[in-house]
Amino acid sequence: MTNTAARYLYLVRHGEASADGAALTGNGRRQAVLLGERLRSAPLSVIHHGPLPRAEETARLIGAQLDGVPLRRSDAAGDYVPHLPAKEELPADSADALLAFLAGAPEEERERGPVLAREAIAEFTGPVDGEHPRHELVVTHNFLIGWLVRAALDAPEWRWMGLNHGNAALTVLRYAPGRPSSVLLHNDMRHLPAELRWTGFPPEFHI
Repeated sequence: MTNTAARYLYLVRHGEASADGAALTGNGRRQAVLLGERLRSAPLSVIHHGPLPRAEETARLIGAQLDGVPLRRSDAAGDYVPHLPAKEELPADSADALLAFLAGAPEEERERGPVLAREAIAEFTGPVDGEHPRHELVVTHNFLIGWLVRAALDAPEWRWMGLNHGNAALTVLRYAPGRPSSVLLHNDMRHLPAELRWTGFPPEFHI
């Protein structure tokens, strides 16, 4: 019988990016460095990151603050629509607005997304083999963080929508043997000064 241990999954949205998403802004680079400094005390074994430049650059800047934690690129950590709901899955009062939002996503993100989302669940969630807990960081995008938080709470598949995450904010999920998965931390920005919090969100989101 194989022993299993808890997995602690740290989820981070990339730092603030330029309008075309090609690179981090100065604010985004500062956000990534500050998050890396916060994570120095975490026993991370690996930093997974999505293939887009803004996620890769964020991961590299975080990794530079740590001591030899390897970086691994993963398509499953990319930017995509993880689930395309049918209208009947959605609340009647918001179904049309949510479907209109999804229709605006690039076709490739909508087509490949559900397959990659299943890969993300297989790659990043659940307890791990062995006797020792594992701590992993995934530098990714808003949609995937919402998808994984939703899954940890056994919420309906469409409910990845509405779970918004700030740039370089931190979420931590725990998967322990014999226990339900749990959200230990969500959208935490305490490592960022006030002017670097909630970047990219409208003022009414700034709490």
